[in-house]
Amino acid sequence: MARLDRFIQVLYDQSADSLTLVAGEPAALLIDGAHKPITRDPLTVAQILGLLKEIAPPEVGQRISPSSEASFEYRGPPGLVSVDLRPGRNGCTAILRRETAAAGAASRGADVSGSRAEVDRLLRLLVESGGSDLHLRTGEPPILRVSGHLERQEEAPIEAAKLEAMLLGIMPEEDRGKYLDTGDVDWAYELPGVARFRANAGRERRGPLAVFRVIPAKILTCQELAVSKEVQALCGLTKGLVVVTGPTGSGKSTTLAALVDHMNKTRPDHILTIEDPIEFVHQSKSCLVTQRQVGPHTKSFKAALRAALREDPDIVLVGEMRDLETVSIAIETAETGHLVFGTLHTTTAASTIDRIIDQFSADRQAQVRVMLSESLRGVVAQVLCRKIGGGRVAAREILLTTPAISNLIREGKTFQIPSIMQTNRRLGMVTLNDALMELVDAKLVEPGEAYAKAAEKASFAAALKAKRHDTSFLAEA
Repeated sequence: MARLDRFIQVLYDQSADSLTLVAGEPAALLIDGAHKPITRDPLTVAQILGLLKEIAPPEVGQRISPSSEASFEYRGPPGLVSVDLRPGRNGCTAILRRETAAAGAASRGADVSGSRAEVDRLLRLLVESGGSDLHLRTGEPPILRVSGHLERQEEAPIEAAKLEAMLLGIMPEEDRGKYLDTGDVDWAYELPGVARFRANAGRERRGPLAVFRVIPAKILTCQELAVSKEVQALCGLTKGLVVVTGPTGSGKSTTLAALVDHMNKTRPDHILTIEDPIEFVHQSKSCLVTQRQVGPHTKSFKAALRAALREDPDIVLVGEMRDLETVSIAIETAETGHLVFGTLHTTTAASTIDRIIDQFSADRQAQVRVMLSESLRGVVAQVLCRKIGGGRVAAREILLTTPAISNLIREGKTFQIPSIMQTNRRLGMVTLNDALMELVDAKLVEPGEAYAKAAEKASFAAALKAKRHDTSFLAEA
């Protein structure tokens, strides 16, 4: 009897989705999306390879090594299992899945090439449909997000084992171990001639899940995105902090890519980007462009940002200012003669400033207000709205730092910023409500859609009524 037979028996007895053998970790069962250890001690690479060689066909067993990929089937006393061996972060990873006759036929077709082809088909469908996201869930058919709405496809629900094979089939080797270990991983995937995709894989109660976000192959220009000339002027600065904000899925990455491309065409400087993962790929034009990804190229945003000061950048893009230290270093970098672009998940310019300051302890906030009042050059807060007739369009709130704005930041009176913005429209400042109203006036967005995205709903509703726009949706609410 092979030593793995007792583990396979447990796999069948507990009706688990799979048995995972990861170097440096205990053997574990995947049950309802969670890993349950079934051994006390972690497995070594030698132990995993030895266990697999006992059950592999002779021609496959000869090729098994820590750096090889192998797939085969084994029929033990409890039943049939499919075995997938992949190189992993700590040495190697093996996944054993129990199979019924029907599941066996499915998994035999779910080898690496078959899994990749299935994912590629769905990603092509996403792009051809003009969608933004592909959702893959255990027990659900593929789901596309098109013009902001989720659309289930008329396909069979995806089983847990098949979905995991699909994800592992397109996941970089260095991320497979992380996914199996932690249950979460981000990476970028490219379909040549179609698009790049930002991918996230995780687990929920029913099994694996994944979301793919389209990153267009072509970087849209500032003109195509209707980015105002005042925001484009921020790209000509030599130092300072510019923050692009908005909820997840609001198009921040697309806007930032257009701004980076604008600088790449018009400045003879060094642009350094720090991203997780790299989304839009920029070829050096007038600028030298260096793109670093958290994980493969650097440990973290803050580590890369600290190192950036020794890498002679003129312009630094921080994909996400997600923690106190990253925010602090970004402000210091902007103060020391660099132009820094960063992102946050806030909805308005004033709340962006409050969010930055509130990350610091109370005894440091006065100092940070002074630093921010001197280094902040602009905030672009955007949301995406569904267009009449299909597609989406961005509404952008634009804050440009003036002496009056700097004084309000320094004195902690950010609640007065919207009124200053409204009285300085000639300088290019726009509140979110005004930006939304412009879209409604241009008949690009329905009043109800704009109202749903408005920051100050009461005043926006009053403005709609004053301009005699349809407000029947208010009565329905």
